[in-house]
Amino acid sequence: MQELSSYTLIIGASVILILSFFFGEAARKTNIPSVLMLIVLGILLQFALDAAIGERPDFLPVLKILGTVGLIMIVLEAALELELKPGKYLPIVKALFIALISLLASAYAAALILHQFVPGMDMASAWLYATPLSILSSAIIIPSVAALRDDKKEFHIYESTFSDILGIMMFYFLTGNLDAAGHSNGSGSGILDFSGNLLLTIGIAVIASYLIILIFQNIRSHTKLFLLIAVLLLLYAVGKKMHLSSLIIILVFGLVIANMKIFFQGKLGQWLHLEKASQMYEGLHVVTMESAFVVRTFFFVIFGLTISLASIASLEVTLISLAIVASIYLIRFLFLRVFIGKDIFPQLYIAPRGLITILLFYDIPEQAIIPGFEPGILLDIIIGTSLIMTFAMIRDKQRSSKAIEKAKEKPVGYEKWKAPSISDYQAEEGASGKH
Repeated sequence: MQELSSYTLIIGASVILILSFFFGEAARKTNIPSVLMLIVLGILLQFALDAAIGERPDFLPVLKILGTVGLIMIVLEAALELELKPGKYLPIVKALFIALISLLASAYAAALILHQFVPGMDMASAWLYATPLSILSSAIIIPSVAALRDDKKEFHIYESTFSDILGIMMFYFLTGNLDAAGHSNGSGSGILDFSGNLLLTIGIAVIASYLIILIFQNIRSHTKLFLLIAVLLLLYAVGKKMHLSSLIIILVFGLVIANMKIFFQGKLGQWLHLEKASQMYEGLHVVTMESAFVVRTFFFVIFGLTISLASIASLEVTLISLAIVASIYLIRFLFLRVFIGKDIFPQLYIAPRGLITILLFYDIPEQAIIPGFEPGILLDIIIGTSLIMTFAMIRDKQRSSKAIEKAKEKPVGYEKWKAPSISDYQAEEGASGKH
């Protein structure tokens, strides 16, 4: 096997980042998610590497590290966007509720399908495999909904963020209840342990968030932002070692620093230097966005490199994937129709799967792995849901353009003209009757 030189790797990494930037620009104009373009780029690189070195390296360890860091950056980026204002409490609670019930219902439907059609898949394992397939991808959704109406955009940011966090918590709850043979231990104490774990994590997250802000606002060095990110990564990793719901730490910190006026009141407000803390927030926002872009780019390209193209061509894989995708949109339609109303376009079709789905799939414990499950199901669902979202966004943009054109075509004085009402006609008839 030929070795790639360091200069070749630098050139390759630079070209990938440049292409990713242009993919992002193309995504804004075409509504085709840049994630799909990155995956296709990774697939094309498979052929290039096979021709250049004859054998591909094992990218799985790199993929897991990139996925974990990318997950932290995406959740932090989303949390920094969440403003806690009195007028937004209801939309936040509604998005949380929809995210939760959609996650549970989608996972149950996918588990039934996998249990029925995948050889050797019991119901406990089916729930474990179905959970990653039921989580919305904030990595795809948040950049894609920027052009939507403000209330719809906020709904998708809240919903996808909550779906990420709740889905990850649910996945690790299920893995924590597995025995050595990979089966659910059925212990009734699992929910109590999980609840205690959650409360402990929230307590640690709140204390850590206050301490970090109070300490870092007084650091004068210009290099403190990556130091701050290193602290957050450290807290996340230590939390995982302690079997805590570490993503809650990242979410709580993002919420606290984005809403400092709410969290620092009374005596606590005396300790806060608002101007310095606000500068830290703005700098962190930029660094997080830039870091998320880099990590997301390499994650999806490397995922494309690891895909087995043979599994995608299977008819059985395609049928299972179609059944799961159909269940996703049927459940989504029912819940959105009940809790939001008739105006559910394009929200109904914005339900892509992505980074977290892939990351959790590769994090399934070895004792719970089912050999009969084809990874092609994962890829089919990711591509299928992303394409459906793409067509819906294009359709929504066309509909908005037509509405703008119609508004421009109104004749001068249109607003002043008023169509005669029934009462006007009755008045005319009364007047003519008098004559």
